[in-house]
Amino acid sequence: MKIYIDFDDVICETALFFTKIAKELFGIDVPYSEVQFFNLKKSFDITDEQYDKLMRVGHYPENLLSYEETIGASKIINQWASEGHEVSVVTGRPYDSYEPSRRWLDEHGLARIPLFCVDKYGRETFNQNCTYSMTLEQLYQMNFDFAIEDSPAAFEHVMHFEKCRIAVFSRPWNKNVLLPNDSFIRCTDWNEIDCVFQKYVREALEADGHLL
Repeated sequence: MKIYIDFDDVICETALFFTKIAKELFGIDVPYSEVQFFNLKKSFDITDEQYDKLMRVGHYPENLLSYEETIGASKIINQWASEGHEVSVVTGRPYDSYEPSRRWLDEHGLARIPLFCVDKYGRETFNQNCTYSMTLEQLYQMNFDFAIEDSPAAFEHVMHFEKCRIAVFSRPWNKNVLLPNDSFIRCTDWNEIDCVFQKYVREALEADGHLL
């Protein structure tokens, strides 16, 4: 299986860290459980200038390196890789955040997992010709069998992968979002994601006649 895994709020607890930054910078106290929108400008009800500052601070290398790992993420990702599956982390983080993001993965036991920065949300203002960065058009030319996403804004991207099963990591900002189709399934944690994935693998093998 070829597996696509989003980074923020799938492998690490990014939004939780941003609630702390918003409180420190602006005195805005929005509990994590009340982050209703993927768009943090809307969730924190802040100005464009405040949002820009929030994103800059949140992407400082020292902050990116301090994000807490989501429970079970590295263990299960490594398990899949050891089983022979082709796993990639596909993030919408800015291209210039690659180095600390790569270091975070390495420090959390995911050194063998490739990382790609994709302009998922139209935030990049210039192109970079790097082996780790790609446009949406380049992403759409790839193929994945299984994907894990939390952002409703990214659902349209993973729908480009034919016959791809998508696990939606349940978060406050997506709990009331209607899932696009039956390829999407909500999961509350990495153990549930693994159960969904293993079932999908068995179904695929049975369909190919590799299981009796």
